[in-house]
Amino acid sequence: MTQEQWGALQDGLCKTVGRNNYTTWIKPLKYKGSDDGVAVFNVPSHFMGTYVSQNFGELLLSQVSSVNSNVRRIQFKVDETPAKAPAAPKAQPAASNTDLLSSAPLDSRFTFDNFVVGKPNELAHAAARRVSEGGPVIFNPLFLHGGVGLGKTHLMHAISWELRQRNPEMNVLYLSAEQFMYRFVQALRERKMMDFKEMFRSVDVLMVDDVQFIAGKDSTQEEFFHTFNALVDQNKQIIISADRAPDEIKDLENRIRSRLQSGLVVDLHPTDYELRLGILQAKLELHSVHYPGLEIDHGILEFLAHRISTNVRVLEGALTRLFAFASLIGKPITMELTQDCLSDVLRASERKVSIEEIQRKVADHYNIRLSDLIGPKRVRNFARPRQVAMYLCKQLTSRSLPEIGRRFGGRDHTTVMHGVKRIEELQVQDGQIAEDIEMLRRMLEA
Repeated sequence: MTQEQWGALQDGLCKTVGRNNYTTWIKPLKYKGSDDGVAVFNVPSHFMGTYVSQNFGELLLSQVSSVNSNVRRIQFKVDETPAKAPAAPKAQPAASNTDLLSSAPLDSRFTFDNFVVGKPNELAHAAARRVSEGGPVIFNPLFLHGGVGLGKTHLMHAISWELRQRNPEMNVLYLSAEQFMYRFVQALRERKMMDFKEMFRSVDVLMVDDVQFIAGKDSTQEEFFHTFNALVDQNKQIIISADRAPDEIKDLENRIRSRLQSGLVVDLHPTDYELRLGILQAKLELHSVHYPGLEIDHGILEFLAHRISTNVRVLEGALTRLFAFASLIGKPITMELTQDCLSDVLRASERKVSIEEIQRKVADHYNIRLSDLIGPKRVRNFARPRQVAMYLCKQLTSRSLPEIGRRFGGRDHTTVMHGVKRIEELQVQDGQIAEDIEMLRRMLEA
């Protein structure tokens, strides 16, 4: 593999691992050549070589072997340039002071303008807005926590963008906890701890993402604690994010936990239906620009907002995949195409609601016997609740139409299809039916 080929591979690796990971862990690697099936890379430190090997080794090997099929192993060697005799060599540190203090790249999509606000995240959004104004420090730190895909990193990036736009001279440092740890270890190795301490204490705003990653790493926690205290004493703003509240982070030192709880701790709650629908509607506007003329049936967004409830990234990714798929095959986005294209996502996101549970809830709601709901009688008092139940089975489970039909007294799949379509029409025409559907859906999702 040539240096040019390694350069080309780096572009693909950046897209695969993300800009932050690429800048911190892949970019510093120096390809030195390959011999006897082993590709050798120089790394700035043993720590970095171990980390890259454990976290990106297999990916790196697969990429390199795709160019050179003889490569079967990756080896990392610490970059130690030998002295030139007889002159004494100048020390060449692996990282400059600027590298230690440089902020991690920000995603241009993660701004306040692109953040959809709803009840589950309105407090976190308001707090983020307040600190982004750059005025007097009111709460320190601001601690944002919540599960994957709920908007923590989006808000962190949005704060940083806003602060820099309002005051370009302000020294805003945003990085992940892993990057803080890596730069700390680099400074130790290069014997530049005084520079590290002075630089990190000189920032106006320190933002650390995913702070749970420093838990259990004693030396890093120690330095983080002292950096934290020094900045608070100078009345500098600190903004932290994590996947859980401070008192729930295992192996976090008590004194750090106490410090993190001393400011404003805000939980980004799991999204509700209305917020998920708002997010999809915002994404729909963007996709409509990229895919002009591509039609999407009524009810698709509502279906996705109901079915994919745990992770906003998965929700947004599902809509992106749906538009790309429909565009490639040249078809409009229908319910059938949606369920075919997103079958794996829908299965993974399926609320564990059974057909039997739906039938019982519907029978109770309409005050009829379960045997009448699934029985052969076709009178209106039983037929309409039966169609409602079929519709909910189609919406809330991944069961096929023939299987749903079998659970309703052995009915044909075309009968189920007709019932589902009829309820879709009635939801638009009949407010009572729409209200019944929403109430039953909430009961089943609770």
